[in-house]
Order: sequence, then C-alpha cells, then structure tokens
Amino acid sequence: MKILLEIQVLRSPWSIQTLYRLFHQCRKTFAPLNLSDYEAIGRCEQEVPEYFNFAGDVLDKWSQIEKERKEPSNPALWWINGKGGERKWSFEELGFESRKVANVLSGPCGLQRGDRIIVILPRIPEWWLLNTACMRTGVVFIPGTTQLTAKDICYRLLASKAKCIVTIDELAPAVDSVASKCQFLKTKLIVSESRRAEWLNFSDLFKAASAVHNCVKTRSQDPMTIYFTSGTTGFPKMVEHSYGSFGLGFFICGRYWMNLTPSDIVWNMSDTGWIKAAIGNVFGPWFQGTCVFVHAMPQFDPKVILNTLCRYPVTTLCSAPTLYRMLVQHDLTRYAFKTLKHCLSGGEPVNPEVMEQWKSQTGLNIYEAYGQTEVGMICGNMKGMKIKPGSLGKAAPPYDVQDDPVKTASTIRGNFYITGDRGSMDEDGYIWFMGRSDDVIISSGYRIGPFEVESALIEHPAVVESAVVSSPDPIRGEVVKAFVVLSPSLKTQDLKKLACELQDHVKKVTAPYKYPRKIEFVEQLPKTITGKIRRSELRNKEWGQI
Repeated sequence: MKILLEIQVLRSPWSIQTLYRLFHQCRKTFAPLNLSDYEAIGRCEQEVPEYFNFAGDVLDKWSQIEKERKEPSNPALWWINGKGGERKWSFEELGFESRKVANVLSGPCGLQRGDRIIVILPRIPEWWLLNTACMRTGVVFIPGTTQLTAKDICYRLLASKAKCIVTIDELAPAVDSVASKCQFLKTKLIVSESRRAEWLNFSDLFKAASAVHNCVKTRSQDPMTIYFTSGTTGFPKMVEHSYGSFGLGFFICGRYWMNLTPSDIVWNMSDTGWIKAAIGNVFGPWFQGTCVFVHAMPQFDPKVILNTLCRYPVTTLCSAPTLYRMLVQHDLTRYAFKTLKHCLSGGEPVNPEVMEQWKSQTGLNIYEAYGQTEVGMICGNMKGMKIKPGSLGKAAPPYDVQDDPVKTASTIRGNFYITGDRGSMDEDGYIWFMGRSDDVIISSGYRIGPFEVESALIEHPAVVESAVVSSPDPIRGEVVKAFVVLSPSLKTQDLKKLACELQDHVKKVTAPYKYPRKIEFVEQLPKTITGKIRRSELRNKEWGQI
C-alpha cells in the first residue's frame, strides 16, 4: 500500500487496487490453512482464501493443538479484577464457552448472519466471549467504549441499524432513555447478576444454552466488525472490516511487532471500544497462541499496574504513551519485573525523553507503531530493529478496509491512501510523526473530533460560539482546549466557576473523555472572509508555532 502523509510519501509497493484484488477478488477454494500460511497471506505473497473465519480456522485449531500437547500450556485468556476474582480459559474452554454464547445470539436474541450487535462492555470476560461468538454466527460485532452517553448510544444505534445491544447495569438506563427512537433495535441484553425489565439476562441465557454449535462458513470479504471513528467536521463515521482485512490482517502485527509466541503472556490495556483492543487482545495474540492477560481496573492506576507487573508473569506490555509517562514518574528501580521483556506503544507518539527514562530504569525499549482504525498498523518498530527514539519505525505489510464510499473516496489520491496525518521519512526508511493535517485531537490515545465538543458547548445558554483545538500536555501528550465566546449578559459571571460548569455540561452531553480540560474565554474567534473559524490559527498559537 502507498500511504500518503501530508506532503511526505511512504514508499511501499502496495496500491489500493492491489489490496482490493488480493483481499476480495480471489475466489479460489483452499484446503484448510496451516498456521504457517498466514504469514505469507499477511505479506501478500499468497492469495487470500475465499473462505475464512478466525474462530473456526484459528481458535479451534489452537484448541486442537492444545489437546494434542502432553505438557500444560498457558491459558488463552487470564482475567483478574484486582479484588480476588480470577478466570482462566484454555482455548478449548474458550471454544466451549463461546459456542454457548453463539447459541444465545442466534436463539433468544434472534440474531441472524449479517445482523449487527453493539457491545458496550468494560474489560470483563463476556466481551471476549461475545466477540468470538459473533465470528461463529456471522453477526457483525460493533464495540463501544463504556464512556458513551445516551446521545452517543442513540447515534450509533441509528447509524448502524443494530438489532441488539449488550451492556451493563450502569449504562442500561441510558439505553432505555433512547430505545424508543431506535426503530431497528429489537433486543437488549444485560450482563448483570440482577434482572431488569425489558432486558434479557446474559447469565440466565448462558447457563441454559447448549454448547453444541457449528461455526458458520464466512467468506473473506464478509463484514465482521464495525468501528466508529472520530471525524473532524461531523459525528463519528463507521469503518467496516471484513474477515479478511481484520481476521487475517493482524498476523504480521502479532508475530513481528508484538513478537508473540505461545509461551508469552501479553497485557494490552486498551479500552474495549477501540481497534487496539482487537489488535492486542484478540487477533494479534491469539493468532500466535499467546495468552491474553486482562486486568479489569476501570482507570489507570500506576501503582496497581507496577505491582501487577511484579506479581504476574506478564512478558509483553502494550499501552498508550500516557501510561508510560505516568509510570516513569515513579522510581521504577524499586519494582522487579521478572518476566517482562517486550514493551509496546501506539495511539500517539512517545516522547523520546520518556523512552530514555523507561530504558534507563527498566532496561527495556518501547517499540512504537502507527496505525488507524481504517487500515490497522501502517508502520512500526519491529523486534530486532534499531530504535530511533521518536520514530514510528518502518512501513509494515498492508491490510484492506471497507468504509463509507464518499468518505473513502476523499482519502484516495491516485494510488495513495491519505491518512490525514503529517510525517516524514529519513534516509533509512524510518517514519517520523509530525501531527494531524486536520483538527482531530489525540489525547491519551483517544481520538476526539472538535465538532462533537463544539456541538455540546453550544447547547449551554452561556455559549455563543466556540472553537476546539488540541493543546500540549506533559502527561496526555495533548488535551482538548475550547476557546469560548460568551453571551454578553453572562460576561460578568465568575469565569472560573463558569468554566467548571461548561466542563461538567460537556461530560453529560457527550462521552466524558472528550470534555475540554482547558477553557479560554475570548471576545471573538479568528475567521476567514467567508466566516469559517480558523482553528489552525488557534492550534498553532497553542503549540507555539506562530
């Protein structure tokens, strides 16, 4: 794939047309694949099979390998909640449990192949079961972060036409408040020990479900999952991935960037609503037969993380740069990471200073990678490569995507895919991130579109208009900052108190992670002669570029 970061070109031998042909126009029938075949497919050296299903072709194969082994192996999933709760599933147990869930989806939930389901769950085992069960049934899996508000949920239900939604007690009231507006929604499934009116109970249905289920035969081009990604000028857009682009696309990532083997235990801390959870908690590790370690903690707690790394045999750590920035604030020499040997980061650039501090205190490098929801991993620092601090590494083999035709067309320029990011390439082929060419804000790994924040602010009676841009932050890399023009009648108010009120207002109207951590009240906003707000001028001022 040829990837175009604004002005700079990343030269790699793959075109969009080549990808499409390789992933979706090959119709040859193949015998069941061996695990060794997936690398050749990932490198586009072997044609993608007409049929592929990650649950049936990969997970069930590891289950069979597990049965044939005489010595004990690592679990497929190892989950803890930090309060004494713990679950361990082998690949065979994962298969057994996920087949029961598949029967729940196709039975009581009434879902058929091709139907869409929105799953809004925290880091609990049921997320992995539902993910796998959707593959087994051909139901399209749509994950969402638990920070979504009722308005966010309503938008996603309407846009996706999802027939079912799965969530927890805390978010059920938000779903109920908008369900009547969502004409496609037929089933509500709650993961809870308690019962709720008009909701099916996951635990009850799971206990009663049969474990006998035949995995559907899916084509490589069949839709498998949909993500909502933040836009610059509107609400989140849907990005659809197929069994080929998603199910097959992350083998190289797991083998070479994550450097995983069946003897490894990987701890990836990504929110379940983002694509990095799929890469680091499902496809990357399970392609390699690796154990996925999960801690259910709702928020990053540096001391909990450090103690967990000391107590559990985690070999591979993967997280956003924010975590590393938080951890290096502590004296890491006091902690003994006996098994940790490989550290990964993505979502935003890691400061070279943080990389140096981490290396000096732990002896370990941080291997960065760069990717997008639309295309997966584009480039990365693979294990064994010389690391240039601050660089995103070198171009990786490509993956195919599906998207909204109009939006997709706007990102294609000849044989180039326009990422919307600016970067440069040095003489050794290493790629360096320079920033977004649009107004998307990347904070602690979260991508935030200014439109949603501005839309939330304008609903407050004190706000006449606003402009939202990124602002530098030592821990989060960058944060949301809002420049706000107030109504004349409210300019005499306590501005500090009003700023807090606006922040609370945004948290209620949209997902809390999007709220402006900085607010500056101004008399007017810079505009073009046509009246368009010049966000770039405000952003450049924040970053000291003018």
